Amino acid sequence: MKVTVVGAGAVGASCAEYIAIKNFASEVVLLDIKEDYAEGKAMDLMQTASLNGFDTKIIGSTNDYSKTAGSDIAVITSGIPRKPGMTREELIGINAGIVKEVSSNIIKHSPDVTIIVVSNPMDTMTYLVHKTTGLPKNRIIGMGGALDSARFKYRLAEALEAPISDVDGMVIGGHSDKGMVPLTRLATRNSVLVSEFISEDRLNQVSEDTKVGGATLTKMLGTSAWYAPGAAVSGLVQAIACDQKKIFPCSTLLSGEYGLDDLCIGVPVVLGKGGIEKIVEIKLDEAEANKLKESAEGVKKTNSLLEL
Repeated sequence: MKVTVVGAGAVGASCAEYIAIKNFASEVVLLDIKEDYAEGKAMDLMQTASLNGFDTKIIGSTNDYSKTAGSDIAVITSGIPRKPGMTREELIGINAGIVKEVSSNIIKHSPDVTIIVVSNPMDTMTYLVHKTTGLPKNRIIGMGGALDSARFKYRLAEALEAPISDVDGMVIGGHSDKGMVPLTRLATRNSVLVSEFISEDRLNQVSEDTKVGGATLTKMLGTSAWYAPGAAVSGLVQAIACDQKKIFPCSTLLSGEYGLDDLCIGVPVVLGKGGIEKIVEIKLDEAEANKLKESAEGVKKTNSLLEL
């Protein structure tokens, strides 16, 4: 199993680290346009192998896509990260050109690859890859929902004063501060609805804190977060590589599901060796359905800025 990660910055390096530590991939290629940067990150990570007990080979490359040849999965993290006060949508002009070029080069050397998009605005970048590459829809996946759901579970555990392993919950919709739809009604603590434990007001606060999870960290760190995004990507990669049939909320191209068409947005999917093997349509109540529709309108507005 060969995995390529394009972009050796904080998010890309975290992706490579978590994938390697899980020890399911034979090789991870870390690629960046900055001279010797990916090679240095790869060397540093390989020097942890004996300490962290993994045998995955990590190699770095300065913009040489021939080294990515035969990749089963490729992760696109490249592009400029958010700065404090920026929205994900403001990154579209620069990042669209980068993502288009990167996906084209990946497919040139790995025509059977499955692509996971991390670059922001993530739903629109995922849509761009669909529109410009010709890959089957099941092999193009946007990461956002997996990360947003991890942040949701963190906030739920915090509110419940419970171990996070007790908590389950999901965020659907667009990967943006206004577009996320945390499904508080369906969230559980060890199979018991969390509404049995905390008030509606507290649940609403959990929802709002989840939506601004990325912006909160950007303000604190001065740039986008990287540990949780890297962990989210590694979870998706492992589910595909190991054919786990796990359900994650991911940005996927919809063709009538949830009453939506011709856009990529976060909904639950089954991930296995075929990439997105099934889109799971859960029954939403009226409020949730309306929020998802509003989120879709926001994503379409951002998509309209693309030069296809």
